[in-house]
This record gives sequence, structure tokens and C-alpha cells, in this order.
Amino acid sequence: MRSRARSARPFALLAATAAAAALLSACGGGSTDTAASSSAYPVPTEDVVSSIAVDPAAKALLPAGTTEVTLGLTRQPGVNNLPHGGEVPDGNPVGLDVDLRNAVAKALGITWKQDIGTFSTIIPGVQNGRYQVGQGNFGVTKPRLQVVDFATYLNDGQAFVGSANSGLTEVKTLEDLCGKKIVTGSGTTFQQILEKGVEQCTAKGKPAYTVQYLDEQGAIILSLQNGRVDAYFGPTLSLRYLVDKVPGTTFLGEYSTTVVGFVSAKGSPFAPAIAQAVNTLIARGEYQRLFDKWKVPAAALPKSEVNPQAGF
Repeated sequence: MRSRARSARPFALLAATAAAAALLSACGGGSTDTAASSSAYPVPTEDVVSSIAVDPAAKALLPAGTTEVTLGLTRQPGVNNLPHGGEVPDGNPVGLDVDLRNAVAKALGITWKQDIGTFSTIIPGVQNGRYQVGQGNFGVTKPRLQVVDFATYLNDGQAFVGSANSGLTEVKTLEDLCGKKIVTGSGTTFQQILEKGVEQCTAKGKPAYTVQYLDEQGAIILSLQNGRVDAYFGPTLSLRYLVDKVPGTTFLGEYSTTVVGFVSAKGSPFAPAIAQAVNTLIARGEYQRLFDKWKVPAAALPKSEVNPQAGF
């Protein structure tokens, strides 16, 4: 798998892409790179899904006779993007997102007809009817709420990881990054935030930070390890998981939190049905077991909601 990169450059040149990024961005970046994986991470194997029973109340919210639902999702080879998702050597998908969608399917009494896309094509695919539901670590944002419905299922956010020689010990505001080299995924929420935030440096006469875009997590990790960049701006869950596994990286802090959800067409029955299924999983204790398995209990939601208020 090739790594698609753009050269580092000041954000003043990138403002024109912000509107598109606001809609198409994922809370997390693109697919992972198996060749760049640092080593075989220990992957939890506990079965927390097969015993889940159908929730009649959730199933009743689906169109009568529904047994299969088309799900648009991304393929995530390797294990660099855990706990969200990845693939073990035999090709089987693993991760919290995998367990969550399988648990929801069990509660709804359906099977997913999985259709692999990219995170930038899933929301348009939901809009045009290719997918009935989409999953891609999509954070709830105002632009997205205009075009799709959300059924939330976890708390994630945006955070920074630093390289060993970056000179950074903590990032509280984007001003802490002035003059630094940052890496993130192209077409993501992270790009949107960084493009707007560079003014915090220039307004105070400080050098702007520059950004390199890499679409594969493995390539991002390598750029941190070899010192080509000072920090990586990415999804909180993946970064907390990463620093435990990758030498030479330091968690610098969380910038903000974002609620993540499944997406479906505006006004379709899928968001209410999925939210009901998630809330039943919460009430039965099955939902929390998924998060405990992946050692991220703090990312669990107290309640799934349809189209909650977005922060940006």
C-alpha cells in the first residue's frame, strides 16, 4: 500500500480546503500500513458479542422484514489503528469498532452487508443510497448533521503525540505548536482544526506551524520515530493505545472531545433503531464489556442519541 503525502507547508495556503474538510473529515485518519507496523501488538480475543440477544424494541423500528443492511466502512489492515480497527494476519477484522457494529447487528437481528469504501466516500455513499448505514469513526459536526443522521456510540476526540526529540512536553492550545512540524491525515477533522488554528501563531507574531499530510497510520508512526515531524494530531483513542506500543512517542494531551456515531440518510429509520439497540446494550451491561475488552472504558457513552448537538 502506497503512502500518499503532501509536502509540509504553511496553513495560509490551505484555507480554501476547509469547507470540504468540514464535511468529509473523519474523526480518525485513513487506513493503516502493515509494513510500517512496529510489531505484532497483543490483540484481545475475548468473545463479547456472540451471546447478545435481539432487542425487539430496536428491531421494531426497522422496516418490516429487514434482515440485511448495507454498511459502508473502511478497511484497516494491520494493527496500528487499534483499538478502533485493524486486521490480524489471517485477514480477520478486529477492534472496538468491529465489536460495536457486530453487537448492534445482533441486537437488531440483522446481518451487515459490508461494502468497503474510504472515509471520504462513505457519507456521500449514504447520501446517494449506496450504503444504508456508514461507520468510519465519524465525529458529530454541524456540517455533517446537515446531510446525514447520527446514532452515537462512543466518545473520541483529538489529541497530540510527540516524537522523542520534539521539545514538546504538553499541548494545551494550538499556540504551543508554533514553529513546529505536525503530521495528520488529509481531509480530516484534524486538518480543519489546524487550518483554522494557525492564526493563533501568526496573530502573535510567532512562526506558523507547518503540516505534512499522510494517509496511512504506519507512515505517520515512522515520521514520528525518525524525527521528520514533531507531533501527530489524531484520534484520542488510537493515540493513547499507540504510545503504549511504539517507542519514542509521548502523549502530549487531548485537545477536545467529539461524540462518534453511525451515519444514515436523513429521516431514515436506521438512526433511531441503532440508537435504541445501543441503549439496550448499555442497559444490559453488554456495551461496557466491549470497552473493557479494549481497555478504553472512559470512551463509553452513558446514552446513545440521535443527532446530538455538535460543537463545531
